[in-house]
Amino acid sequence: MNKNEKSLSPEQSKDLLLVLKTRFEKNMRRHKNLAWAGVEAKLTDSPGKLWSLNEMENSGGEPDVVGQDKKTGEYLFYDCAAESPKERRSVCYDRAGQDEREKQGIHPAGNVIEMAAAMGIEPLTEEQYRELQALGNFDTKTQSWLLTPADIRKLGGAIFADRRYGHVFVYHNSAPSFYAGRAFRGALRV
Repeated sequence: MNKNEKSLSPEQSKDLLLVLKTRFEKNMRRHKNLAWAGVEAKLTDSPGKLWSLNEMENSGGEPDVVGQDKKTGEYLFYDCAAESPKERRSVCYDRAGQDEREKQGIHPAGNVIEMAAAMGIEPLTEEQYRELQALGNFDTKTQSWLLTPADIRKLGGAIFADRRYGHVFVYHNSAPSFYAGRAFRGALRV
């Protein structure tokens, strides 16, 4: 393994695999017709992906399998915590938004794009967020930034979503905005 590749110790890997297996078995409605043995085999062969899942777990994301890409065979993991991940809140959308806030003497906890990249994951798109919401009720008290289309970002905005009144709503805000109840959910292909 490359010295610069991020990986877990054998004991950390074992512990995380147990957490993921328990969650997988408890939430079979999220991944009908999939077997844990196949997921575990892919994870065992992908130490860098396992490290990313650990980052998702440690920041409160509660990652779980939500499907499998029929073309590539990859398993799809999304953050499945009931509310937006606690350790990823109070962040701006991207570096430009964060820099704008910091010029004003206001210091957010970071930004979605850089945090996701450092974890080796992608922020959920609007489509992925709606797929997640079809599996349960998420963000009923919080909100999640979503990967924003370039044309919206170019005009200074970014999008986020939540579930209220039994419906999923997608909104807009300026990219420098940040709130204690807004984080981001990630996606990882393994």
